[in-house]
Parts: sequence; C-alpha cells; structure tokens
Amino acid sequence: MKKLIMTFFAATFLFIGAEETSAQTAHTVVSGDTFYKLGQAYGVSVNQIKQANHKTTNLLMIGERLTIPSSSVSAADKDLLARLVRAEAEGEPYAGKVAVATVVLNRVAHKDFPNSIRSVIEQVTSTGHYAFSPVQNGRINRAADASSRRAVDEALAFRGQGSGSIYFYNPKTATNKWITSRTQTVRIGNHIFAK
Repeated sequence: MKKLIMTFFAATFLFIGAEETSAQTAHTVVSGDTFYKLGQAYGVSVNQIKQANHKTTNLLMIGERLTIPSSSVSAADKDLLARLVRAEAEGEPYAGKVAVATVVLNRVAHKDFPNSIRSVIEQVTSTGHYAFSPVQNGRINRAADASSRRAVDEALAFRGQGSGSIYFYNPKTATNKWITSRTQTVRIGNHIFAK
C-alpha cells in the first residue's frame, strides 16, 4: 500500500500542469520548468518539444501552454533499455550510463541498424555475435536500478543531440580490434564511445 501511494505521488509530481489531449499532452509552464525537465518528465526529446511548439530558443514563460508530443518509446522499451544500461554500465559514472542509453537511441535512428529499441538491443549479427553481451549472458534480465532508469530518461530528453556515438567498448576487455578503428567521440570511465 505504501509503495502504491508513493507511486501515485511521484506520478502526480511529474505531471503537474498537464492535461491529456488525445495523442499529445498540453503542459502549462510553471516556475522552474525547462525543456530538459519536461523532456525527462514526459519521455520526449527536447528537440521534439521545441519543434512541436515552434521554439528556436530555450526561453519559457510561466503560464505558457506547450504541446508535448506523445512519446514514441513504450514503458516496456524504456525498462529494457534501463536494464541494458545497468548491465553494461554498472559501476561506471552516471554520464557513462546516459551515454550507453544514447548509443542505443542513436542506433535506432541510424540507417545501418534496426529501427526499434528492442531490435537494436537484441540484434545478432550475420556472424552470430550479439550486439550487447548482457543479452547473451543473461545479465539484462536483472531489474534496472534507479540510476539506470534516470539515465534513460535523460538520454530520451537529449535524443538527437550530441556527437552521434553508435558504439562503445572497454579497451581493457575488447577482443574485436575492428572497434578500435572507429572514430572516438568521448571517453567516460572505462568506456570509449565512438562512431
């Protein structure tokens, strides 16, 4: 019962100022709102919110009504992605967790990869290799932790921004030397991110 009440209050907090309108949501801007916070709360990218409201700056006015596009990511896909983030980046800095989630989202948008989160995560190459080892070894089946869920929300909010990383690897454990030929975008913790 206590968990149910806490969930209700959390959901109420996240959607204060929101009213359902078919496939989209109307949000009335309150003090402290930013595009980033709205993106995290609604699971929609900052770019999508700006485009839906014809915004070219980050300026928001208290009382302004915004159209929030519906999220294209299901709760099941968010959970799967958060479980992958935990499995791949447990013990890594928070920024590395966000970057792992971003790699998956970048792959969904990239022409050389499947076009859904589940398909990207569960991809097996033509040579029989899994795209993500936690799918093969079962570590993806562990529940996501709060940090990994928050990292997924942040990656969704900033979807379409950043350096376009579509790979990551740990240089100490990587066995495939091809990955080292990719252009490095950033190093976070033990992972190198590349495109």
